[in-house]
Amino acid sequence: METLLSLFSSDLVYASIRLTTPLLFAAMGGVFSERSGVLNIGLEGMMLAGALAAVIGSHQTGDPWMGVLYALIAGGITALLHAVITITFRADQVVSGVAINILMLGLTGVVFRAYFGITTAQIRVPAFIPMPVPLLSEIPFLGTVLFDHIPLVYIAFLLVPLVHFTMFHTTWGLKIRAVGEHPRAADTVGVNVFLIRYLCVIFSGMLAGVGGAVMTIGFLNTFMENITAGRGFIAFSAIIFGKWNPLGAFLACLLFGAADAFQLRIQAFGLELPYQLVVMLPYVVTLLALFGVGRARAPAASCLPYVRDSA
Repeated sequence: METLLSLFSSDLVYASIRLTTPLLFAAMGGVFSERSGVLNIGLEGMMLAGALAAVIGSHQTGDPWMGVLYALIAGGITALLHAVITITFRADQVVSGVAINILMLGLTGVVFRAYFGITTAQIRVPAFIPMPVPLLSEIPFLGTVLFDHIPLVYIAFLLVPLVHFTMFHTTWGLKIRAVGEHPRAADTVGVNVFLIRYLCVIFSGMLAGVGGAVMTIGFLNTFMENITAGRGFIAFSAIIFGKWNPLGAFLACLLFGAADAFQLRIQAFGLELPYQLVVMLPYVVTLLALFGVGRARAPAASCLPYVRDSA
């Protein structure tokens, strides 16, 4: 009983916040893409690209912030590929996203070996360290849990109100939603549908890339194949669970992050549970959440390529 109670401690809350961070970056970016009418299943591949680029950037420059810059660029370029395929060539958005995930899964492994060589030694690069917020970090319990994280954690949580404000209280957000709901009407009043969709997809890839960077130069300080382990898909699910609303996606990411932290705590405590069942916990929560979300209406033009000359 004492062991079970100790599972639910401040460490669990702290770990939940940490593990929510990469999901938040990917989900907040994905909201832009989805709201503009472009389905982005490729978030997983974009996170992988950012995760590797961050390691290379940090290794080359010795500065983890440069690693973040590399991740932004790598995620953006990967997303640009998705945008060209789906917006310009009007290919199926689901197929394009799946292809990008498969491509990045293989390509990141090849590039990693080409850059660092084939070695059994674990590659270590300069990484972020926790940055306590002055005064706030000294608050009993809450200070340690909320205000003693790496800088990327604070940025991720600040993104939520920023994305929500942008999406629902700015002209730019109104244009994005109009393009996602009724692109022809938006085009009629002078909104450049193609430009809006391109920018939103690229921005989603840039944020997903930073989400990948959190995994490598934020938490693990190394890179390994498939390091994101499906977190791009979980972020994608969080967008649906949150009904394409940034605040809803935020709550879903918190749920999935807590489930991930809980399964790690169970492993650390060595409870007599099958390892495979414990590792499955975040993914089971994801599936249950999707089943339980009920009917959710995606943007009306989601998955539909826009053709200006069509009737």
